[in-house]
Amino acid sequence: MKLKKTVRMPVVMRRLRDPDINPCLLESDASARCMDENNYDRERCSTYFLKYKNCRKFWNSIMNQRRQNGVKPPMPTAAERDEILGAMGKMPY
Repeated sequence: MKLKKTVRMPVVMRRLRDPDINPCLLESDASARCMDENNYDRERCSTYFLKYKNCRKFWNSIMNQRRQNGVKPPMPTAAERDEILGAMGKMPY
């Protein structure tokens, strides 16, 4: 009987796909999907890139504030991020 070999994702990729580590996973996936659908025409996907960039800026500013205040971990978990966004009432990016 031949065993089926499972392919493991590299650690870096697993971290990027982890919603607790990557707060902009949806924006990242949307921009990649746009590139796939538009034959890698960057101009057609500029709004997706802008949303991703604004997402990164927003969560990096939150991380910096938490570091300055001594809060660990610096990046809020996915559940904490949902609470933060819910308290704001709308998406800040």
